[in-house]
Amino acid sequence: MTDARYTPLRERHEALGASFTDFGGWQMPVRYTSDLAEHHAVRESAGIFDISHMAEFTIVGSGAAAYLDYALAGRLSALAVGKAKYSLLLAEDGGIIDDVIVYRLGDDDFLIISNAGNRDAVREALLARTAGREVVVEDVSDSYALIAVQGPNAEAIVAAIDGIHDVSIPWAEQKYYAWASATYNGKPLLLARTGYTGEDGFELLVEASDAAALWDAALAAGADRGLVPAGLAARDTLRLEAGMPLYGHELNRETKPAQSGLGRVVVEDKDDFVGKGAVTPAEGARVLIGLAAEGRRAGRAGYAVVTEDGAVIGEITSGALSPTLGHPVAMAFVDPAVADGAVPLFLDVRGTKIPATVTALPFYRRKK
Repeated sequence: MTDARYTPLRERHEALGASFTDFGGWQMPVRYTSDLAEHHAVRESAGIFDISHMAEFTIVGSGAAAYLDYALAGRLSALAVGKAKYSLLLAEDGGIIDDVIVYRLGDDDFLIISNAGNRDAVREALLARTAGREVVVEDVSDSYALIAVQGPNAEAIVAAIDGIHDVSIPWAEQKYYAWASATYNGKPLLLARTGYTGEDGFELLVEASDAAALWDAALAAGADRGLVPAGLAARDTLRLEAGMPLYGHELNRETKPAQSGLGRVVVEDKDDFVGKGAVTPAEGARVLIGLAAEGRRAGRAGYAVVTEDGAVIGEITSGALSPTLGHPVAMAFVDPAVADGAVPLFLDVRGTKIPATVTALPFYRRKK
């Protein structure tokens, strides 16, 4: 057993009365007060999340862009400086090692943010793919903290944080899946307009030593704008409503991108990339769908999806009673023959069959 890891914000979470849970080997706040209250705050005003457990890697060198085209499923050489792109790190057999976000910081300078639980696997894969290439890959995860402010009031809150200066792009001009440079108390700060909730928001990458001060400053800036600390429970229901996959649920080493609805992420006409020629799912492989039900009984991860006669044709990967929509929603892998919704489907909730309707993802879209 390895010792539990904590982020630089542990003392702040404890002072706020957070309950902790293990997540990828890290002790992370699962809630501070109420899952529902934290969820609704993000949808209606704003929530602040500690996501410092995420892993960061820098990719630097004259061959960085070509290297990423080879190492990842997308065409990162086409990414403009100042922009970000969602991509996949695949194994040779086309399975998903992790999903990542790539930021182009300069012509030959990139940042990758990956999932905490996959840090070792991502580092190993990225380093193994550098052979013969003019590129340096460095795991800088322990040097930084990452704080997310998400919700309709996120821009106003982040813009009001005391200590943030030298913002490279005016707030109103900052686009989704892009980033701006800034300083916090005189040190470099990256402001990424990205998130995992389906709302507008920012992810702030700061030196680990400055995390607590930035957290405090953000809470102060949001005190009269409805900002609340939010934990992993709210983060999970928010991302589920937004139809965003979670590694270990909708994505895993045995799943090909197209099965999870991510075939568009793979640029198959590149000259070469790890996994090329192996990304086509096997015939009959299950595919990911969205399911919505009525009532209050929600299917959970691992529950079966069945036909009217009880035949098991799939399994729920994520499910909950949607706080925003007021009815159960789920994502599930099902046999492709039933993915179009023509056959009535049911959630097997502890022996009770709950009728469910195939629903296009995402379940929730924010108002622009």
